[in-house]
Amino acid sequence: MLAMHSIRNADELNLKLESTLQELPVWTVQIELNYPGNALAKLFEQEPLLPGIILTKNQQCIGMISRRLFFEQMSHPYGLGLFAGRPIEYLYNFLKPEISVLPEDVLIMEATQIALERSSKNVYEPILVTDQSCQYGVLDFHQLLLASSHIQALTLTRLQKEKERARAAHAGFRDLQHNYTRLLQNEKMIALGQMVAGIAHEINNPMNFIYGNLNYASEYVQDLIKILQCYQQEQSYSDVVSQVKKQGIEIEFIMEDLPKLLSSMKVGATRINEIVLSLRNFSRLDQAEIKLVDIHEGIENTLTILQHNLKAKPDRPEISVIKEYGKLPLVECYAGQMNQVFMNIIANAIDALSESYKVSNGSDKNTQKDIKIFIRSEVTDDNQIMISIADNGLGIPEGIQKRLFDPFFTTKPVGKGTGLGLSISHQIVVEKHGGQLYCVSNPGKGSEFIIKIPIFLDKRLS
Repeated sequence: MLAMHSIRNADELNLKLESTLQELPVWTVQIELNYPGNALAKLFEQEPLLPGIILTKNQQCIGMISRRLFFEQMSHPYGLGLFAGRPIEYLYNFLKPEISVLPEDVLIMEATQIALERSSKNVYEPILVTDQSCQYGVLDFHQLLLASSHIQALTLTRLQKEKERARAAHAGFRDLQHNYTRLLQNEKMIALGQMVAGIAHEINNPMNFIYGNLNYASEYVQDLIKILQCYQQEQSYSDVVSQVKKQGIEIEFIMEDLPKLLSSMKVGATRINEIVLSLRNFSRLDQAEIKLVDIHEGIENTLTILQHNLKAKPDRPEISVIKEYGKLPLVECYAGQMNQVFMNIIANAIDALSESYKVSNGSDKNTQKDIKIFIRSEVTDDNQIMISIADNGLGIPEGIQKRLFDPFFTTKPVGKGTGLGLSISHQIVVEKHGGQLYCVSNPGKGSEFIIKIPIFLDKRLS
């Protein structure tokens, strides 16, 4: 069983704009369907980075099972007992996984677009790549994104050169612009997937709370119906109590517990309603593109959506948000785009605080400090509004501050970010609203991003 290991640096592959899947490393670990299910677990344990295993029958590929799908099924009750000792074919027929198969001559950028357009359930699943001789390999989705990110950087470099020679290479420049637009769309889709995952987690908690109480509520209602039926027979209260008690019904307990149960279910339903309302207001799908809006409402909706990221994690405590809102008028702006700016900057602050906590506080409990985000707003003397979003992390070195808003510049590890978030935010604030977006930071004292936009939008920018 041959296995190609994951790449750490896309430069090793010498990728080009027209590079295809053929140039990416794939895993070729195979196993016959008649092997027992626990053989899959052993293979995954032997190769911690193995994204998936090719399944064969009589040496012919019939499909693939991913690491995520396999261990997800094994974690279910009775999953290990049902499939560990049986042939893998039982598990494969039970799961019936949706598999993406692409020929090796597909462009990497095109393959990335196809992969990102899959359903949210399958978007991170590996891809089967086949060559002309019908041999198969498993391509890790994260390796595809890594290669795509590298090509994005190459695209930007090429785009900048082509701008200088626009008259001589107009056709090539137009093609690259189309490619760049597609990259921005990919960035938005990735960010959307991360946001949806957080929202799903936030909604899941109150949903489980409501669902867990439904059985008890149903039992109480059935008991109350029985009690009412006794009263319909014109029995006295003491007779009813005595009769239903023989059936295991405690009237006093129901009277005490049912209101509490309904109140707790109402709390869960209210939380779900708040999340859905915040998501609708965040996207502004039901409003005109340019509108007078409450900036504070947009910030609050963003914080609601990012609530899951603010909560305590195994490697850091909860991030506190300190708000000092001034009295702002309604502001004329592209509401949905401004919410995207708030989302990018606050999400970056969360990432920065998480990383700084690991570096400065994670190992020494005596020096641990609270990690916080500060949001402040006010009206400036020149009739603009100013929003300040700051953190008390490690800060940003001066050399890096100068490049923060450059497209594709990122200080995050490979696979953690494309470097487009702050670039898009700068474009929205400066070009779409005629405002300013800049960063003030002192190493060791945190970072502050300052947004300034006019109260009324210059119609020439629309």
